[in-house]
Amino acid sequence: MAHEVLVLNSDYEPLNICTLRRAINLVILGKVDVLHEDSVVVHTVSKSFRSPSVIRLRNHVKRPRPQLRLSRRSILARDNYTCQYCGYVGPDLTVDHVVPKRLGGPTTWDNLVCCCKKCNNLKGDKTLEEAGFRLRQKPRKPTYVPFISLTKFVASAQNEVWRDYLPVFHHDDKDANGEEKQRRR
Repeated sequence: MAHEVLVLNSDYEPLNICTLRRAINLVILGKVDVLHEDSVVVHTVSKSFRSPSVIRLRNHVKRPRPQLRLSRRSILARDNYTCQYCGYVGPDLTVDHVVPKRLGGPTTWDNLVCCCKKCNNLKGDKTLEEAGFRLRQKPRKPTYVPFISLTKFVASAQNEVWRDYLPVFHHDDKDANGEEKQRRR
C-alpha cells in the first residue's frame, strides 16, 4: 500500500498527503468524504471499493499558517530541480550562492539557486560576471506557503487529479533579465 492520498480541509485547502491505509481508516470511520477515486480496487473482509485519491475532512481543522523554511531541499524544489545556469536536470544538484559568501553574499532566498556540480565548480567563488554566467530566472522567496512541505507540494503538482485542488505555484514569466520567457506548449 505505497499509494498516497491528498487530504483537504473542509474548505478544500490542501492539508497533507497520507498513506492509502490512513485514508481508508478515515473513510471507514466516516471522518472524510471521498472526492476522487483511483482505478485500484481495495478488498476488505466484508467489501471491496476503489481506492481514494483525494479526500476532504468533514470537520474543519484550524492550523496556524506555516513558515517556509530556507533549506537545500526547498531551494531545489523552488527551482524545479533544474540548474539555474545551464538548465541541467538530474542527480548531483547542489545549491550555489549567486553573490559569493566571500563578497558578503547572504544565505537568503534571493541569493541561493539550484546548481549542477559542473557549473558550481566552474563558478567557484566568482561573481556571475567574472564566471560569465547568466541566471535562467531571478531567485526569490515563494509567495505561496503550502501546509505540506514545498518538496511534496511541487511533486504533487505532477498528479493531474490533484492539480485541480492545489493552488497555482509558478515562477514569473520573465527571466533574470526581465525578458519574457518562451512558453512551451
